[in-house]
Amino acid sequence: MHLYIHGGQVIDGTGEVPFAASVLVRDDKIVAVGQEADQQVMHLDQVKRIDASGLTVMPGLIDSHCHLSFDDASSNLEIFHQRRNALSALVASYNAKKVLRAGVTSILDPDSVFANSLDLRDAINAGYVEGPRMACGAYALITGVGGTAGNLIADEGVTGYYRVVHGENEIIREVRRQIKEGVDWIKVHVSGVVPHYAHLGERCSWSQKELDLVCEVAHDMGVPVMGHCRGAEAVKRAVKADFDMLFHATGMDEEAVKAVIDKRIPVCPSLTFQANIADFGAQIGTSQALIDLFKNEIQESVEPMKRLIAAGVPLICGSESGFTAVPYGDWHHREMEVFVKYFGMTPLQAIRSATADNAFAMKMSGELGLIKPGCYADILCIEGDPSQQISLLGETRLIHHVIKNGQQLDLSPLPAHTRLSGWHIPTMGQRISKSAVMPAFN
Repeated sequence: MHLYIHGGQVIDGTGEVPFAASVLVRDDKIVAVGQEADQQVMHLDQVKRIDASGLTVMPGLIDSHCHLSFDDASSNLEIFHQRRNALSALVASYNAKKVLRAGVTSILDPDSVFANSLDLRDAINAGYVEGPRMACGAYALITGVGGTAGNLIADEGVTGYYRVVHGENEIIREVRRQIKEGVDWIKVHVSGVVPHYAHLGERCSWSQKELDLVCEVAHDMGVPVMGHCRGAEAVKRAVKADFDMLFHATGMDEEAVKAVIDKRIPVCPSLTFQANIADFGAQIGTSQALIDLFKNEIQESVEPMKRLIAAGVPLICGSESGFTAVPYGDWHHREMEVFVKYFGMTPLQAIRSATADNAFAMKMSGELGLIKPGCYADILCIEGDPSQQISLLGETRLIHHVIKNGQQLDLSPLPAHTRLSGWHIPTMGQRISKSAVMPAFN
């Protein structure tokens, strides 16, 4: 079956300026663009046509940091102790449809509760469930010191999306087990918060020898390794161990920046969460201390990230959707805005980060995220010109067509749902002191 998209302006994902062209799709691949598409379609009998007049035709967005099983959690406590496996997988399948309707045709889900992202990926690939193309990690590996949730994490085994490994034998066994289960990536939380030392921020919680071992075992089986890294030491050790991709990479010193540049390791800053809290936290009751913390994290990242960009290190886009600050379907474009506002990218460069460059996270570089013959036909048709106004990509009402694997998707609104009992933890709100609520007693 052929699909012919005509009359639109094409952003091809390479960073080049938009151009008027038609796109011809056969089955799941783009077969021709421009005049070649127009010429081929004249000799075809059965063709489905999409009039894209007034629309921009571009690659579907790729989100390289999206946790479908977290379900807009307000805390790690909810993820660790309020989730059930089967129900979590069912809810994740609903969230997958929300992501698609936002124009996101591919995601990397780095870690998930019960590692059920692997099951969702396979169900989507087999056609049981509608959702974006997925690449997956399983449980994020951490040491006994813990990840980003301190004493909430048990000293052994699995807590939520984490698995604790102690020593060489457990590292080897768990990496191999995850590969057997079918992971696309191994995820490591290289840095974490140690409660008594929280004032020092996240600290590297792995020895160099341990990180080297993770990469040795994974790479021996042809599986790449990605790392959550905050702080210079975590970045430097991950780079030395030959990690294939870094999340965050904040708090880098000169040596860390140089190490990333020397090996050209792609970085997914995932600053959407921080940007949302910085910009909107006051409206939702976030403490000023937390707002200031996230503002500082963004500002401290500006110069290092600009240096990576100037050196040709790929910066790729990830929203970290799955928390209340970054709900599914709303903020998948936001990282591009961060790249433009803070890191000096043009909108076209940011779009490339979220499409062609982001195909790296899907292990499909050169095959995905491009409007080019031979590439997979994951295509977004949107009203307006995102190359002039990147925020348009966050307006789902402007999305006219989403095509995945050459198939046009139904963008009808999803059925409404009620709140799951016990799924989210109610908050008591802020501390109520007498002086705060009864000023007369001051």
